[in-house]
Amino acid sequence: MGTIKKILVPVDGSVNGCKAVDEAIYLASKCRAAMDFVYVESGVNKDIPSELVFDRIWQKLPADITANKHVESGDISKAILKVADAEKSDMIIMGSRGLGVIKGALLGSVSQKVVEEAKIPVMVIK
Repeated sequence: MGTIKKILVPVDGSVNGCKAVDEAIYLASKCRAAMDFVYVESGVNKDIPSELVFDRIWQKLPADITANKHVESGDISKAILKVADAEKSDMIIMGSRGLGVIKGALLGSVSQKVVEEAKIPVMVIK
């Protein structure tokens, strides 16, 4: 893996998503990387508006980190990968839903799909 200049963080307001934001901010600070945050509207997170999620993130962001917001809809994993490609991200840091091996294998998790299909490194935070 080369230099990390841009980190993509998919966000949904979940506990593990918030942990991923914290880890990504830490790494971005160390690498002096820019950040992109993507919120994918879906039936899963319909009760948590993107503005609320982004407001909480922007309260945590150090002033020296450049960050952008993206709102997408549709298939979550495909939307994440689309933004990663469009923004030329060097890495994706995302939360795990924590379904476990059996449920994850049966249902398929977003993080698993992103890991399998991404062309760049993916860090999954539990």
